[in-house]
Amino acid sequence: MIVRWFTSLWVVPRGRIGVANSLVRRRHLVEVDRSISSDMSEFRKVFSKAKHIAVITGAGVSAESGVSTFRGAGGSWRKWKAQDLATPEAFSRNPSRVWEFYHYRRELALSKSPNAAHRAIAACEARLSRQGRCLTIITQNADELHQRAGSKHVLEVHGNLFKTRCVSCGEVASNHRSPICPALEGKGKPNPHVSDANIPVDQLPRCEDEDCSGLVRPNVVWFGETLDSRVLTKVEEELNICDLCLVVGTSSIVYPAAMFGPQVASRGVPVAEFNMGTTPHTNQFAFHFQGPCGTTLPLALARHETEII
Repeated sequence: MIVRWFTSLWVVPRGRIGVANSLVRRRHLVEVDRSISSDMSEFRKVFSKAKHIAVITGAGVSAESGVSTFRGAGGSWRKWKAQDLATPEAFSRNPSRVWEFYHYRRELALSKSPNAAHRAIAACEARLSRQGRCLTIITQNADELHQRAGSKHVLEVHGNLFKTRCVSCGEVASNHRSPICPALEGKGKPNPHVSDANIPVDQLPRCEDEDCSGLVRPNVVWFGETLDSRVLTKVEEELNICDLCLVVGTSSIVYPAAMFGPQVASRGVPVAEFNMGTTPHTNQFAFHFQGPCGTTLPLALARHETEII
């Protein structure tokens, strides 16, 4: 089962994930194979015939809206890397610090707007649905910018910043309050000179079930945790039936999502990559369009002349 394989990839020890990703980077081919097309008119012909499109999106799409990725050089919050905070162990040791980090991320996402890439995908999804065609988003992002742009069919592989999960009863709930609790108001500043707030546990976000009131955590997938098998089952279904796949704004070095595009390409299905640069998997795809996704995607997904509606 693909679900089991993907899950096992995700739970590789954190240190080994870093090694695996560095090995992928070393294999990275800087020059794009000449058989890969950057001809937009050719892509548009393929697009016009596709009935079931899968769009895989990564942090690059959100970055164009000003949402920090917290990966790579300079991608830290205070003195901490995301890998130091996004773990069950970090939350167990210091839930106040982890909630400050996620409070900052929530507030940042709430302050940003969907960009031209988000809007192009949402508009295409709505238009194709009226034609009996389907577009599904498989995203590594947790900021809900796709939904705020109007997208309906979104599979969130890494969870959602605006959902919480109780560590006591397991209840998952949507929560868009700003701030999520009074004690976090004004907290979470990323400046490295800012000290931890050290908020008492009983003042951190709590379960709203009156019979529980347990501590809640962000409902996102942390390092060392397995991905949601229910989401992965749906992802597998989409990848198995799509007849066109777009890989948008992702470095293709974070597993298991890095293998989604190559999995589709292995079936002989056209895959088009939209990114600021090439990635370790570029040479496995039929198309590569370099540049900001907010510039390339609107043209790629605009209404084709053959569309009746």
